[in-house]
Amino acid sequence: MHASWNGHDTRVLIVAAVGIGIIVALIVAVKLHAFLALTIGALFVGLASGIGAGAVTKSYEAGVGSVLGYVGVLIALGAMVGKLLADSGGADQVVDTLLRGRTVSLPWKMALVATIIGIPMFFEIGLVLLIPVVVLAVRRSGARAMLLGIPALAGLSVLHGFVPPHPGPLAAIGVLGGNVGITLALGLLVAIPTVIVAGPLFGRLAARWVPIGAAGTALEVTGASGDSERKKTPSFAVTLVTVLAPVVLMLLKAASDIWMSPKNAIYPVLQFIGDPVTALLLAVLLAMVTFGTAIGFTVPVLGRKIGASLLPISGVMLIVGAGGGFKQVLVDGGTGTAIAKIAIAANLSALLLGWIVAVLIRLATGSATVATVTAAGIVAPLAAGENTTQVALIVLAIGAGSLFFSHVNDAGFWLVKEYFGMTVGETIKTWSLMETVISVMGLAMTLLLSAIL
Repeated sequence: MHASWNGHDTRVLIVAAVGIGIIVALIVAVKLHAFLALTIGALFVGLASGIGAGAVTKSYEAGVGSVLGYVGVLIALGAMVGKLLADSGGADQVVDTLLRGRTVSLPWKMALVATIIGIPMFFEIGLVLLIPVVVLAVRRSGARAMLLGIPALAGLSVLHGFVPPHPGPLAAIGVLGGNVGITLALGLLVAIPTVIVAGPLFGRLAARWVPIGAAGTALEVTGASGDSERKKTPSFAVTLVTVLAPVVLMLLKAASDIWMSPKNAIYPVLQFIGDPVTALLLAVLLAMVTFGTAIGFTVPVLGRKIGASLLPISGVMLIVGAGGGFKQVLVDGGTGTAIAKIAIAANLSALLLGWIVAVLIRLATGSATVATVTAAGIVAPLAAGENTTQVALIVLAIGAGSLFFSHVNDAGFWLVKEYFGMTVGETIKTWSLMETVISVMGLAMTLLLSAIL
């Protein structure tokens, strides 16, 4: 990325733009399934970028595998918990509690719940756990889906981009030599006003632009709460404990990462039970009791429900995997390196340069983590002489840039689109613009804190 500009750099940028255009055209105009469109776009970009014909499919497969090997498992486990939560009546209990008081406060409550859950959870995990609650609240309150969905999405996304122990901020802290505690504290300061603006406030506009109800295909199965085979409904306390169990386990792991020595005897135990896969697996087993046998479901009935929970997410998982494949061929083809060269040539401050580089790489590759790590590596020499507070702010600026305008090359885009049953255009008007608001607001807050501190 420090080499001089060459013809290949120009070529890969043009190819990336054309590839994204092909994907959008195939989905919007031709009405081709997103999985096929992303696969075709990925192979085109790989071949046109100069990846060998024999290697381009391997690059695509590696991207698909890297996403589905982790995110796919989380989506499946989260869907199981969501199905049992809905069919047991537990989601009704949560919504009944949320709907107490003025309905106008519901978006703020959704943002608060999502923010709390988003502290230890990756975006994808929090999304699959919150979706049944959001949709049931939409149905019961009569509100538009985006009025409640956007605050929940904003809470999850902001914490994912700004606050350790999420992988992006931790990676940037490691590259820049930052302090986790200071970054965590400043990250929460940036996160709170950002969630308010991008969540409940922007959600009002998004609900007007895209006035849909709870119509998502993946939500129709998980959102049904009535079930004649159950004998009673779990209490609100039991429901809360079951839903928050994986959150607590992952918080324990996060705390051990920050404050506990790896030599401590309990450290490997916390690392194991707090891993998202283990935590969600334990949550499924707990839900099979609290949302299952304890309320009258037999083991065969639970088996059928868990099997049914996987049917509506199979398409989602394929689309998410194809998005990962498209991202990988962009990275392997050299698009990220070309964008990094442009940013270095502009000779900007470390904070602003970090945000711009992260934005450009995010737009090109769709990966927030790739954008964060690349941008941190580029600005590391500039950040070397800064104090710990300024380094933390640079980390946050990079995190803000890594969230900018999620679109068709981002797995999160397809998750949101499929879960809420939106078109590509509707997803851009809501999710993509919300991510942009988060990014710009995050930059503004880091610049303000940089001037004050």
